[in-house]
Amino acid sequence: MPRSFVEQVCARCSVGGSRLWFSCNPESPAHWFYREWVQKAGEKNALRLTFTMRDNPGLSPETVRRYEAMFQGAFYRRFILGEWTAAEGLVYDFFGPELVREVPEDVSGPWYISCDYGTVNPTSMGLWGQKGGVWYRVKEFYYDSRLTRRQKTDGEYARDLAELAGGRMLRGVIVDPSAASFLELLRREGWPVYRAKNDVLAGIRTTAELLRAGKLVICAPCEDAVREFGLYRWDTSGGAGDRVVKEHDHAMDDIRYFAATVAAKSGGGFFAGSVERGSI
Repeated sequence: MPRSFVEQVCARCSVGGSRLWFSCNPESPAHWFYREWVQKAGEKNALRLTFTMRDNPGLSPETVRRYEAMFQGAFYRRFILGEWTAAEGLVYDFFGPELVREVPEDVSGPWYISCDYGTVNPTSMGLWGQKGGVWYRVKEFYYDSRLTRRQKTDGEYARDLAELAGGRMLRGVIVDPSAASFLELLRREGWPVYRAKNDVLAGIRTTAELLRAGKLVICAPCEDAVREFGLYRWDTSGGAGDRVVKEHDHAMDDIRYFAATVAAKSGGGFFAGSVERGSI
C-alpha cells in the first residue's frame, strides 16, 4: 500500500486500545516503510517479527530447496533470507556463456515477437518459439540509429518485424506500451499486437526466475541480447528504491516484456505466484 494509505489507516485508529498489524516483504533499505517504521520501531512502540520460508509449516523441504535455487544476489537476500537490502552490480549477475544455447532444430510454435521500440535509442526485437515447455529466443533484430546515423520510420520497423517473423504465423507481438504510433501501425497491418506488462522490478524478477529455471533460453544468434546481459546494471547513485541504469537495456526490456506478458503465464502458476509475492 502507498504511504498515504498507511498514514490514513493510522489516523482512523481513534478507539482506545486500537492496534495495527503490518505484514510486508522486504525491499530496498531506502523504502519509506523501512525508514519510518522498521528502523523506528522503538519510537513507534512497535514489535517487529521476522519470518522466513523455513518458518512456513506448509512448505516441504523439497519446495523450500526449489525456491532457494531460484534466486541469487539481492533477490536471494530479500525473498529467501528476508533482509532489507540494496540491489547492486549486474542485474542478471548469474547469466554467463554457459546459459547461451544453440537453436534447437525442432523449435515449434506458438511464435511471438517481443519489441522495445526506439527512435533515437536502439530498437530491439526478439523472435520466440517453444519446445517442451521452454521458450527459446531464436533470432533477434537490433538497430541503433546513433551508430548508423539514420533513424528509421515506423513503416521500416514494421518491415523489419515481418522479416524477423520469416513467414511464421505469430500468436502475438508484444510491444513497449509507450510506442503508441508503432502499435497502431502494426494493428492496421493486421498483426496481433499486445501492450507489454511494464512493471520493471517485477519483470526483472520474473525474467531471472525463468532464466534460472531453464524455462527461458537465449540462443547464440542473439548476440546483442547476450552483450547487454553483461552490461545491464543497477543504479547505485542513491535515491529511493531500486532503479536500473538506462543504458544497454533495449534487448533487456524486450526480453522482460516477453517474460512478464507471455512466458510467466504459460509457465504455470508456479512462476506467476512467485513473481507477485515477495515471500513464499
